[in-house]
Amino acid sequence: MRATPKSTRPEITNSATPHFQALCPNCSMGDLAHVRWTLLQERLSVQANISLRITDRPLSEMVVASRRAVLLGLALAAVLGSVLGLGEDIDRPLIGPPGSPVRLLESDPGLKKALEFAEERYNRGSNAMHLRKVSRLLSATKQLVKGIRYTITVELSNTQCKKSTELRTCDFYPELHKLKTEVCVFEVWDVPWQGASTLLKQKCQPKVESQLKETNEVVDASISEPLEESVQLLGQFKEFMVTYNKVYSSQEEADHRLRVFHENMKTAQKLQSLDQGSAEYGVTKFSDLTEDEFRSAYLNPLLSQWTLHRQMKPASPARGPAPASWDWRDHGAVSSVKNQGMCGSCWAFSVTGNIEGQWFLKNGTLLSLSEQELVDCDGLDQACKGGLPANAYETIEKLGGLETETDYSYTGHKQRCDFTKMKVAAYINSSVELSKDEGEIAAWLAENGPISVALNAFAMQFYRKGVSHPLKIFCNPWMIDHAVLMVGYGELKSIPFWAIKNSWGEDYGEQGYYYLHRGSNACGINKMCSSAVVN
Repeated sequence: MRATPKSTRPEITNSATPHFQALCPNCSMGDLAHVRWTLLQERLSVQANISLRITDRPLSEMVVASRRAVLLGLALAAVLGSVLGLGEDIDRPLIGPPGSPVRLLESDPGLKKALEFAEERYNRGSNAMHLRKVSRLLSATKQLVKGIRYTITVELSNTQCKKSTELRTCDFYPELHKLKTEVCVFEVWDVPWQGASTLLKQKCQPKVESQLKETNEVVDASISEPLEESVQLLGQFKEFMVTYNKVYSSQEEADHRLRVFHENMKTAQKLQSLDQGSAEYGVTKFSDLTEDEFRSAYLNPLLSQWTLHRQMKPASPARGPAPASWDWRDHGAVSSVKNQGMCGSCWAFSVTGNIEGQWFLKNGTLLSLSEQELVDCDGLDQACKGGLPANAYETIEKLGGLETETDYSYTGHKQRCDFTKMKVAAYINSSVELSKDEGEIAAWLAENGPISVALNAFAMQFYRKGVSHPLKIFCNPWMIDHAVLMVGYGELKSIPFWAIKNSWGEDYGEQGYYYLHRGSNACGINKMCSSAVVN
């Protein structure tokens, strides 16, 4: 623990020691003092008009100094803008060379189109009875990226119209107490020459109105309840570090990860309170990663870019109805859980898992096939940056098949293609796309084997066990970003579920498996179901 002058950090009194050490038995006194300082200061500093005397001078003086610094910064920015010739030209890059983001006015026609598209996708994925529409544009930029990428921050408010109504004709609630507003960030990728738009990102949270009021009250920095919460959090974080063997390079990095962990626990708690199934959310091995870090390392952004998808021929429907439950693990068609590591190669694991099942059903032998072969040799996809099952099937057909995991082992990063045709252990003849009806998917699975599927994985970062059924606001079915293997289905305590083999190791979820609600198209599980065909 780094040393800090006594005069700038609150102390934990001896009388409180037994209580807080009971909450966090592995914490030293230095740990407790540090978490008190880091978390309580962060919590209380938002009360900008309260003179909190933790430091040597009142916060009111610091606010004055802070305002002076802001004014100086604005003056400097104005001078730089004048020198650089930026003036008030809004249609210029914010910073950097051509291709950088460009600020947009509300009147921009492309922005209007992107906003309408984002509104439509938001309302399609929402559980709310009434439509919402943009009540205020906060900021907007565009960037040329093989098309036009719009990044838009808006306020969305509820209207008086139900979902069947045309949004443009809808009015907001005149009564302010009925008006509910969210602040949303949308990223829309528009390819005008193809007439195609894709919603890359949607992140919304309730708008918080400022309720701070001026006061001369001096707040006691030794408030017991927030300190108790902080100590509990630190104990939870230390247990997380031990469980998942987490080591950080510096105290600053550890502080940052603790703050991220804290925010993730809030998200997990929100998921837990609103889940419609029986899932438990909480600490996982991903709990110290921000949403962007998690998405970058483990997910697959190409899955939701529908314009990139190759059409496959439709699968023939199952010959009979689906049995009440089915699980291919009970019939020997599923290999052990694998781990993709920090590489967005889920698409490869989903496809090899499907082919392992198809090969077993045709030949009676369960093989563990090579994902690394696809990462290295599939020129249609982007290795650790994502890929599409349809492209993977096509590549396997062209190569002539897949080697085993033993002959072509997984490394978790792209290398030179080292495929040897003489070592091919399994081949496919074609591939098919399944129906989007969950009843038909279940019947096909029971009759034909495990299925390659994709879904929105937002809730999966925090999933521990049970049947997950997030609200659509957390799990937009049109924003799928993770490919997995559907191996079975059934019911748990009257809740219908899909059994999904993941590729994040056996220490994820329930021995590497995720259970998702069946029958509600939860998280877009029905949007991209496919299988190889082995004759």
